[in-house]
Amino acid sequence: MAAKPFSQSRRLTILLAVGVAAILTALGYRHFWFPSMGLGPAGPPVAAAPFAPGHKNWSDRKVLLLGIGDSVTTGYGAPSDKGYFARLFANPPDEFPDMQGKSLSSVLPHLSKLDVAIEGTTSHECLSLCLPNVPVQNADTFGIVVMTTGGNDIIHNYGRTPPREYAMYGATLAQAQPWIEDFRSELNLILDQIAAKFPGGCEFYIANIYDPTDGIGDAKHVGLPDWPDGLKIIAAYNTVIADVVAKRKNAVLVNMHDLFFGHGIHSAQFWQPTYVSSDPHYWYWVNLEDPNERGYDALRRLFLNEIVRTLPPLLQSAHS
Repeated sequence: MAAKPFSQSRRLTILLAVGVAAILTALGYRHFWFPSMGLGPAGPPVAAAPFAPGHKNWSDRKVLLLGIGDSVTTGYGAPSDKGYFARLFANPPDEFPDMQGKSLSSVLPHLSKLDVAIEGTTSHECLSLCLPNVPVQNADTFGIVVMTTGGNDIIHNYGRTPPREYAMYGATLAQAQPWIEDFRSELNLILDQIAAKFPGGCEFYIANIYDPTDGIGDAKHVGLPDWPDGLKIIAAYNTVIADVVAKRKNAVLVNMHDLFFGHGIHSAQFWQPTYVSSDPHYWYWVNLEDPNERGYDALRRLFLNEIVRTLPPLLQSAHS
């Protein structure tokens, strides 16, 4: 017997179902692979007590907040008052309610600021270009030094040229090993030379390097070449930063890597082990290299918590 032809209504039902399935598939792909940046505050809470009205100032000394390093410290990708350095110094006019009054200028009455970070700089350029812009301070000035560096060493060239030192995208871990050791030497030299600019003492707050792929290492999904050893090299750089910090009494590690974990290109994917259900949003700017405005808020909170934890007793002991 000949097959009974579909009725017109059945054909329309099938076409409609296929169309709906295609739309849902496209929407799902967009949601899970192009995560939203979210709205509102981001990152860890900051205790109110150290900044409470009427609370004793942390110190009456002259204090310089010094920013040095790359575009993360310049605040690239955010309004001028919304980078982490700017927000550490003073709250912007539209500050979130939970962070009102929580800035260094509210507890250090003689605080000044200087940001010598330069967008796009490698660790070598931090040494050669940023450092000369730091003047020697008077002996009565204490330094709070915040730093991000090393990330551009890893990502520069983006696989467009053969990997080399300070532009090692695509390198194997073995190939990068001497460059990693050079980073150790340069980071120590940067810190030594900054310390020499502060005869009255300083404290370093040094961020490590984040991973926008949330531990998966699949930058190819955002159009970059595949890089099998990329995560290993990031981990090696972060080990160097942690080692250098651990060997200095006046240095604190700011764990930017772990703070941003789960807020990269896989942030909306609930099946990933890095999924952060309380804030499943993307904290990076459109260039994948720098934080977006919410990412800078989170980073400001991380730096501020480390400063609150370590700096007040240090300033009090130095003053006594």
